[in-house]
Amino acid sequence: MENLEDLKILAEQWSHQGIEYLQKIPPTQLYAAIGVLLFTTILLFLSVRLVRRTKSNTVLLSGLSGSGKTVLFYQLRDGSSHQGTVTSMEPNEGTFVLHSENTKKGKIKPVHLVDVPGHSRLRPKLEEFLPQAAAIVFVVDALEFLPNCRAASEYLYDILTNANVVKKKIPVLLCCNKTDKLTAHTKEFIRKQMEKEIEKLRASRSAVSTADIANDFTIGIEGEVFSFSHCSNKVTVAEASGLTGETVQIEDFIREYIKP
Repeated sequence: MENLEDLKILAEQWSHQGIEYLQKIPPTQLYAAIGVLLFTTILLFLSVRLVRRTKSNTVLLSGLSGSGKTVLFYQLRDGSSHQGTVTSMEPNEGTFVLHSENTKKGKIKPVHLVDVPGHSRLRPKLEEFLPQAAAIVFVVDALEFLPNCRAASEYLYDILTNANVVKKKIPVLLCCNKTDKLTAHTKEFIRKQMEKEIEKLRASRSAVSTADIANDFTIGIEGEVFSFSHCSNKVTVAEASGLTGETVQIEDFIREYIKP
């Protein structure tokens, strides 16, 4: 109690000293100081608002080579499949209003879409774009899924454990492409199989010392079988077809994070 009384007395002394000091300052100087303080506060407030408004409009299309990313890029941009199979060795990128929104009235925020090459030697290019990404669309070939399941899961695992993705909680859409084909696998099947593969990767990579792996983060909940719902960022699953132009679920995902 004595310490509390001492603090109270000390606070009163400082308060009186502060008032005496302010009374000695000429009114013009005092008003000027208050004006500068108010101006600085308003400027800081406006700067914060401006930063919040200028959110990234970049969406990355990633996935294995041959999954159909580039066809989806062209469908989203101009509604054309560009004659089917297209293999890109350099990133395709552009800033545009989604093709389906061209007929809408009013001002619509354009999307900066980047199609990152899926070839293993070119995947480091993804790292260049991740810092500015607002969302990621990871494309999987639903027709030729099983032969590529392991490789696709490894690539997705690397994305989900990437420092930029984890810290910024960048949302990911697992897009099952080519679902217009009769023999294509369903999105539920693909989700379950990739969760199983990522569970195996978690077990094998956790046995490796942190000095031997590139990623600083792990995913999942210790002691539980892996599920995409365990990720710190939101992971959703959708179906699409680049050849038929069925891209509604991709567009909805993009507009969920990049408002028109």
